[in-house]
Amino acid sequence: MKRILAAAAVAAVAISATACGGGDDGSSGRTKVVFSYWGSDSRQKLTEAAIAEFEKKNPAIDVEGDFSDWDSYYEKLATKTAAGDAPDVMSIEIRGLAEYAGRGILADVSGKVDTAGLDQGVLKAGQVEGKQYAIPTGVNAFPMVVNKATLKKYGQQAPDDKTWTWDDYISLSQRVTEKSGGKVWGTEYNENPAFLQIFAAQRGEQFYAGGKVALSEQTIKDWWALLQKIIDAKAGPGAAEMLETGTKVDQALLATNESAFGSWWSNQLDALTKGSGQELDLMRMPKSPGATASGMFLQPAMYYTISARSEEAAAAQKFVDFLVNDPAAGAILLSDRGLPTNAEVIEAIKTKLSPADQKVLAFMDSIKNDLSPIVVPPKGAMEMEDILKRATDSVLFGKAEPDAAAKTFLTEANTALSQ
Repeated sequence: MKRILAAAAVAAVAISATACGGGDDGSSGRTKVVFSYWGSDSRQKLTEAAIAEFEKKNPAIDVEGDFSDWDSYYEKLATKTAAGDAPDVMSIEIRGLAEYAGRGILADVSGKVDTAGLDQGVLKAGQVEGKQYAIPTGVNAFPMVVNKATLKKYGQQAPDDKTWTWDDYISLSQRVTEKSGGKVWGTEYNENPAFLQIFAAQRGEQFYAGGKVALSEQTIKDWWALLQKIIDAKAGPGAAEMLETGTKVDQALLATNESAFGSWWSNQLDALTKGSGQELDLMRMPKSPGATASGMFLQPAMYYTISARSEEAAAAQKFVDFLVNDPAAGAILLSDRGLPTNAEVIEAIKTKLSPADQKVLAFMDSIKNDLSPIVVPPKGAMEMEDILKRATDSVLFGKAEPDAAAKTFLTEANTALSQ
């Protein structure tokens, strides 16, 4: 519901936005740029340090960080933008790109920010209808995370991730649960659309095509059956326990050493590792029998965008340029917003990356030939996670039959995309 409200608020933006957050403070002659972003306390500290470095290099510009936690970010951003107080630089995710660009909220930054050193394939993921509305902060994948020490403790070994199947994954997880006497789950799971996207791609299906959800009802039902099999086999916890765990990394069963496997975004490996106090590794996701594609894909962790109505566009552009191209910014932010796509920045910070982030870098390099192209979701995709979660929960909690739930999901999803 939160993102539905956010999308509704965004709809008013193109009409009501008349001013922007930055400007001259009137006393010192310094230019002020407002930068909105979401995240954890650690991200806030890193971002403040990067802002301080930018201000040191650009003494005529002040950057005001406008920080929010994830749950409130889009409501706050939509409200500010609709009130004519849009931040000069805004963080958004890939699901919101078409929405915000399509409503005239974002500036076309083609030729305004130096993008020559960025991965050009990833850069295209910031385009809508051929215009560059967003600059990727860095890239992520959605792999399987494994605690090999936990597997070994209960007499199991990590499989060959180039050949393992979903059944292999469930059987192995089931054995961990059994061998531990129920003290540790074999796996945790989540309802992230990325999981379903990978599962569907292994069957040759796209999540989106032609502005609609292109998934078949059968694939959606089969994905739910996979989650149900994890629960029924006691390879992982029931729906109620997973609901309590939520989507926050610090609450992950991997982070609390209560699970051997789990799927998370690659830039979350460092946080998971710190939480567990143990070494964690990345693996390719299991595959369906006979699948010719891994289904895995690169995705911008998020984007930096500039308001189309910013009164300090030049200063905003300079700030974004610093964040993506300056090794000094890279040395502070590291992989917090995904691994940088600027090769020069990566080379400069490589030795500064944590052991976990070194693993992410090596893993991303190892899977690069297995990845599907990045696809920017259509308008309305901001609501997709909530719609999918409602449908998935209705099945896993036994409140709806899969046939009916799949139809409901597709109807609700395509209605959201057609607004």
